[in-house]
Amino acid sequence: MRNDSPASAAADRQPTTGTQSVRRALNLLSMVAGHERMGGLSLAELASESGLSKPTVHRLLAELVSSCYLEQSEDRKYRLGSEAYIIGSAAERRHGLQQQALASVVRLAQVSEDAAFISVRRGTHSVCLHREEGTWPIRSHVLQAGDRYPLGVGAHGMALLAAMPPQEASAVTAANAAELAENYPNLTPDWILEQAELVRRRGGVAVNEGTVVPESWAIGIAVPDASGEPAMALSIAAISSRLGPDRQARLAILLKEEAARLAPTLRRSEAPKLHAKI
Repeated sequence: MRNDSPASAAADRQPTTGTQSVRRALNLLSMVAGHERMGGLSLAELASESGLSKPTVHRLLAELVSSCYLEQSEDRKYRLGSEAYIIGSAAERRHGLQQQALASVVRLAQVSEDAAFISVRRGTHSVCLHREEGTWPIRSHVLQAGDRYPLGVGAHGMALLAAMPPQEASAVTAANAAELAENYPNLTPDWILEQAELVRRRGGVAVNEGTVVPESWAIGIAVPDASGEPAMALSIAAISSRLGPDRQARLAILLKEEAARLAPTLRRSEAPKLHAKI
């Protein structure tokens, strides 16, 4: 019943403070949120991903369930609860990134006829906030609202990573190395950083040529906030036959136009940097 990995053993040997318990609980909540569309996560999966022992994770999950931030489904997986919805709705009204970008992403989907997306940075990962369907009958279904990927994965994640200073991008990629090796073995840290440099040279336009799912391509660009930090990414996804070089150039112009229109409306980004160790 115990996760006996070195990370788990080291984490459990550390004296637990109230602040550390809060941080651990919040990180577990973020993990569940990132897998909400896939049906949530089990106790074993959360222990493995967090590096904590199962008893520690179970204790924290019990608190989150009792306060309605999480709930446990019949298949014993943890999913977001009603309180998480209330808090999320209040945060959207306060920060409003999705609402601010909604008109832009709707225009992108209408003009391109393909699916368009709003994504934001959360620590070392990107999270898709919104998917706007286009009218083209053949669609790419890789990215959905709520999906969470390591930065550098997908056009949106690569655009966000490339918009960071190279030293910060290197630190983010190193922090994601284990997850990349497990879930995206063809996307090595060195390759990701090389691609990020190419994106910088291309003026911030990132193109994913089916590196996550074959035949599912995408193009994206980061949108800076008032301080110049990458606040979000706008992207368009389509089947590979619809993203040849000529069309990439046209879509890049559309993305840059929407980014230029949107950037002046964004406040200073409050997205966290690297996640603190739990």
